[in-house]
Amino acid sequence: MRIAVDVMGGDHGCEVVISGAKLALEADSSISALYLVGNGEVIQPALRKAGLNDSRVQVSHCTEVLTMEDKPLEAIRKKKDSSMVRAIELVREDKADAIISPGNTGALVAGSMKLRRLEGVERPAIAARMPSRTGDFVLLDAGANPICEPQHLAQFAVMGNIYAREILGHAKPRVGVLSNGSEESKGNDLTREAARLCAKLDLNFLGYVEGFDLFNDAVDVVVADGFVGNIVLKTAESLGYAFKDLLKAGLTANPIRYLGAMLCRGGLKDLKRRMDPEVYGGAVLLGLNGIVVKTHGSSRERAFMNAIRVAAEEVRHDLNRVILREIAQANQRLAVAETPAPVNS
Repeated sequence: MRIAVDVMGGDHGCEVVISGAKLALEADSSISALYLVGNGEVIQPALRKAGLNDSRVQVSHCTEVLTMEDKPLEAIRKKKDSSMVRAIELVREDKADAIISPGNTGALVAGSMKLRRLEGVERPAIAARMPSRTGDFVLLDAGANPICEPQHLAQFAVMGNIYAREILGHAKPRVGVLSNGSEESKGNDLTREAARLCAKLDLNFLGYVEGFDLFNDAVDVVVADGFVGNIVLKTAESLGYAFKDLLKAGLTANPIRYLGAMLCRGGLKDLKRRMDPEVYGGAVLLGLNGIVVKTHGSSRERAFMNAIRVAAEEVRHDLNRVILREIAQANQRLAVAETPAPVNS
């Protein structure tokens, strides 16, 4: 498999990305080519510093960087020689199977539309993997589509169901539409109609789920429009960082607490690993002709290693082929369900 990495779009420079790429290559022999896309004059010294001398690594030189301050659509059109655009083009030209970028999310979504949507998919969606009490669930859309229609959420449910089954390993994922309560009377026009459509699909559909359910092992796929989903994602991440700081302050407040923390060191490390977003590598953009993984701009080496792992896993599972098949089946079910019954004369 062949993976393109935008090494210029992160907050910490290309050395961090390259160190993460080295870890990924050491762990996965199935990667046949890893394209490092960016300014070659910066990449080459970083390769030497990281000690990365692997024949699978290819440097794809470009001269521009797309920044977080750039307006997404304008930047994609004007900065044609940026690392993000060039990495996307490697996938579009079938030179790579996947792209990983820590850059501007809006620009990545807009630029990735060059890959074209999979047949039958109306909107791509960002799927974010998040921890629950004993396992993980997937939230989508986590920010690609702030304004959605009910059929978009129904398709998100199908793609999320596939991701939870193929990547997270849930045999029969539990799918729910995020609302402000579990009662059918709750929600708004969008969630009510989306729930009605999801109930017609071949899903283990729970109906509405609410905030209390997300981290309580009650659901495996949480469906929302990109506006709500992005708020949930960022709120959860912020809470995780705040909880870590509060816990550290509480456990080091005096010598007795500090001693207790040392006795619980193993358990606290496990907790840190479960709540660390870098474990998941990044969020994936589902529904396009190519694998797209968005990492945090602040990602460090381990996050890039895991992002490459996630991309490789999606390629191995041939995820897009499965999405094509099951979206076609879902669209057929919805079309039949919405066809008016014949009127007897």
